[in-house]
Amino acid sequence: MVEHDFRYSLLNPQHTLTEVRALAPGRYQVTGNGGSIQANDILLVTLKGSKDLSMRLSVDKVRHLINPRGQWVAVAHGPAFGELAIHEWQVNCNACETQLKFEFAVDAKLGTKAQKPAAAARIAELGWKTEGDKHFCRKCQEIAA
Repeated sequence: MVEHDFRYSLLNPQHTLTEVRALAPGRYQVTGNGGSIQANDILLVTLKGSKDLSMRLSVDKVRHLINPRGQWVAVAHGPAFGELAIHEWQVNCNACETQLKFEFAVDAKLGTKAQKPAAAARIAELGWKTEGDKHFCRKCQEIAA
């Protein structure tokens, strides 16, 4: 098992994705070039419409194409979204007023009630701490410890 990074931040014309298409919630068809993709490999792909969010897809099967050379089509599984929505929020550290602008993904079919838990999970991924309605950056967490 190998992890292949196809996020936007690593643009490389010999190692790119052509398309990521949802076949069903949690199942994806991925078309790309390069990378020697094999079954059970992990693909890191940027979420459409996002600047820095990505998701991990696990390759179930892959078919390498003869023409064009180096191209492949894979079927993979990953996060199941009915309808993906990407939101951008910002919070301030209650101790030092440092501002965090961040993106998070949520299933749009779950409505607005799902946004706050998804935002809280993303804040935690970024190393910030949430206590009720207060937020603390990494630096202020270290000072308090």
